[in-house]
Amino acid sequence: MQKFNYHFTPPKGWMNDPNGLMYYKGKVHAFYQHYPDDTIWGPMHWGHAVTEDFIHWEHLPIALCPGEPYDCLRGCWSGSGIEHDGKMYLFYTGDSAGTRQTQCLAIGDGETFEKYAGNPVIADSPVGRNLNFRDPKVFAYGETYRMVCGTEADGVGKILLFSSDDLIHWTYTSTLFETTSHGGTPECPDLFQVENKWVLMFSAMKKTVESTVLMIGDFDGENFAIEKTVHPIGGEDYYAPQTFLMPDGRRIVIGWHYHWGRKPAKEDLAAGAFTIPCEVTMKDDKLHFYPVEEARHLLTKTSEYVSREGLVVTVTRKDGSCICFDLAQKGVDEICDVDILYDETSVEIFVNGGEVYLAQWLI
Repeated sequence: MQKFNYHFTPPKGWMNDPNGLMYYKGKVHAFYQHYPDDTIWGPMHWGHAVTEDFIHWEHLPIALCPGEPYDCLRGCWSGSGIEHDGKMYLFYTGDSAGTRQTQCLAIGDGETFEKYAGNPVIADSPVGRNLNFRDPKVFAYGETYRMVCGTEADGVGKILLFSSDDLIHWTYTSTLFETTSHGGTPECPDLFQVENKWVLMFSAMKKTVESTVLMIGDFDGENFAIEKTVHPIGGEDYYAPQTFLMPDGRRIVIGWHYHWGRKPAKEDLAAGAFTIPCEVTMKDDKLHFYPVEEARHLLTKTSEYVSREGLVVTVTRKDGSCICFDLAQKGVDEICDVDILYDETSVEIFVNGGEVYLAQWLI
């Protein structure tokens, strides 16, 4: 049975990807993929919660429900949010008829949201079919805006870039990245800046322990030049992370704390959680992921469920089974420090101040 004290989980129903993460009018708003009627995946809604300290969450009414022609079949899929003219602009993928995915917009005041009358704002993929064309992440770039989306065409996964001056009219700009080695559509792409470098991040379908792919490089508003690909995040229960900026300049990331093959217990009212919010920083040219300041009092140095020998960290689940992580494969030369966040159902492990971050359920 899943039980969390410090991690967000819905009061009932299924949840997966974090969506629309943003700071708005004094609070952090987090939306998420949600099926309120069961603990398995169903037609997607956008659940909604707010926090002022990243630990205690207030549940709000569901923000988006399926029902329009462009999202009536499998619902309102993943996306992002941005503040504009004092309003929240929520971008999401509408899934209709099982053969078409489009990028849609809803506008609201933090409590209620209305779908844009001109939806979809992007009706067709500029490459390939429209079946796999999803997960818009929108961000400001100078005085304009950019959107990245994942798609697949002829067996090649692609991350596409769109541009806009007003968040309504979007123009295809370029293909930022292509791959045949990460299992189809790159899901939940995100493009963000950490100090003087840009990071392109996505989740690889059909992977479990190493599903989060991060590429460090340079972005000029139209193209992304990759310098290196890194995998600082591991564990079976981390997927679809999304980042956002706090007013104090911190870049915060939250992921989905679950995985597709995990089956809820019969007594569970809810399935899935958020990972602990982490700050993303760059140290010695390496990305680090470490709990936000508000959560660091929860960290400990030891746990009965975590052990290490040399560069291998082992998590022992509550049923006695184990999973081992060889940190040499992540480029770690020496383990100098380990911090652990234990929360009854899971452990999150931060090696060398976040040089490596492992998220693992114990049940």
